[in-house]
Amino acid sequence: MTAFAEPGIMGGMRRRALIGRVLTYFALGIAVLIILFPLYWMIITSLKLPREIYRVPSLWPQVFTLDNYRTLIFEKGFLIPIRNSLLVAGTVTVTSVLISSFAAYSLVRFRYRFKGLIGKLVLFAYLTPTTLLFIPLSILMAKLQLGNTLHGLMLVYLTFSLPLSTWLLQSYFRAVPRELEEQGMIDGHSRIGALFRIVIPLSAPGIAAVSIFTFTGAWNELLLALVLITSENARTAPLALTYLITSDVLPWGPLMAGAVISSVPLMILYFVAQRFMVSGLTAGSVKG
Repeated sequence: MTAFAEPGIMGGMRRRALIGRVLTYFALGIAVLIILFPLYWMIITSLKLPREIYRVPSLWPQVFTLDNYRTLIFEKGFLIPIRNSLLVAGTVTVTSVLISSFAAYSLVRFRYRFKGLIGKLVLFAYLTPTTLLFIPLSILMAKLQLGNTLHGLMLVYLTFSLPLSTWLLQSYFRAVPRELEEQGMIDGHSRIGALFRIVIPLSAPGIAAVSIFTFTGAWNELLLALVLITSENARTAPLALTYLITSDVLPWGPLMAGAVISSVPLMILYFVAQRFMVSGLTAGSVKG
């Protein structure tokens, strides 16, 4: 009887495993569909004629058109905001990562008074809502005569990117064994040399992840740009998309086309750096 029972038990286990696998793939398929559908709808809408967008909404356009992209690029000059966003986000990322590397290394490796307090202040600065800061920052930029300029916008963006970068880089630098730096300094490196030749190369995945987060935050920021920038030539991509909306009229075609164009640099960046993102997100979770 046991000989007959064993195949039945094994068959039941296989069926349960198969059902579990099917349910898992079904749940994953639903999750992927929910995540990708807004992206699909954005792209499809950008390729539709106005009458299909407003009168006959459908999952597939009857006629594909690039008129929305032509209107956006040639009539609205959308490539200028894209250039401004690339310039602002790129400069903020490089500056923030460079300065925060020194700050995070100092908090991790050196001992001095109020170090713990400084670390907490860095965290609190990052957690402070932007809505509480944009009025003081706008007044400060006006006093410094940096309002309505990309330089002023870069300076303001550093106020939220530097605390984030510093806080994240601390965990990555802690994962680098102190003995490696000591060995490097025995071999003739200075403290700065040990930072640039040992710590930063070993923390490269984490630095790449922090750079991507910083670039994404600066690229997508809207509130501060809306307050500080009034000149059409100084608008960033999110701000330019906002100004496409006039009164209660929503030009969905150009808006979706602008969203697609604005997403391309981020998609390329994440695609190129996806390996660093995966390793960088886990690099600082375990101390070496």
